[in-house]
Amino acid sequence: MKNVIYLLLPLSLFACNGTGQNSTTKLKNTMSDSNKMVKTDEEWKKTLSPEQYHILREKGTEMPFSGKYYLSTEKGIYVCAACNAELFNSDTKFDAGCGWPSFSDVVDSSKVVYTKDKSHGMIRTEITCARCGGHLGHVFDDGPAPSGLRYCINSVSIELKKK
Repeated sequence: MKNVIYLLLPLSLFACNGTGQNSTTKLKNTMSDSNKMVKTDEEWKKTLSPEQYHILREKGTEMPFSGKYYLSTEKGIYVCAACNAELFNSDTKFDAGCGWPSFSDVVDSSKVVYTKDKSHGMIRTEITCARCGGHLGHVFDDGPAPSGLRYCINSVSIELKKK
């Protein structure tokens, strides 16, 4: 069974890749340095679970269809699991069918950093938390109107603050 999962993960990553090169690189990064949170790896290891550390600090990915927020419909604000920065409103969450929680927009574009990611044989746009640098997931240009974007996020990277 474990071998089947390892075979399916690359396929699901490819399926959630969208069209490859996307136009999200036009997004801006504007958070000031004074709001940033800086910790050593040892400090992060003390405050994050091993799974959170792997995904947020080592740019890992949780297994598709396994995250606690994948199918969640609860209302609230999703914050960074490492630093509590407000990232996504539940009103922008939708089921993209890709296996990870998906959002059509961020609360504020200055809350995330957009970086070209050429890993795993794909060209994508990685998003990290602007405050702490934690890896959140990727953004693609195949989302619903009005933004046309799909923020594909690891559940481990976020926490829901219920309304």
